[in-house]
Amino acid sequence: MPSDTYADFRSAVNMTPAELDKWLATDESHSVGQKGPAGGESVGHDSGRKIVKLLHTKKADLTDTDTAHMAKVVGYVHRHLAQRPSGDIEESNWRYSLMNWGHDPLKK
Repeated sequence: MPSDTYADFRSAVNMTPAELDKWLATDESHSVGQKGPAGGESVGHDSGRKIVKLLHTKKADLTDTDTAHMAKVVGYVHRHLAQRPSGDIEESNWRYSLMNWGHDPLKK
């Protein structure tokens, strides 16, 4: 695995597995994002579940599929951060979408 993918992922995902798991259980988490082809769970919510699993996986045990998802997460977070809306973001769909992908823009 390219070591920069792992480092970039760990940098982009600033929520702990416990924080992300708790967030994914909220109505706000379920209310945002593009739904998959069959409807139901959003792409970001599904990604959040995968991120929790990745955060619990030892680096040496990560597969090529895991690495590909990590790269997808990094790309999403970086693109989404560049689209920050003006005004208060605390209860915005923009923030909620990012949090589904493991990044809380309000977290210090």
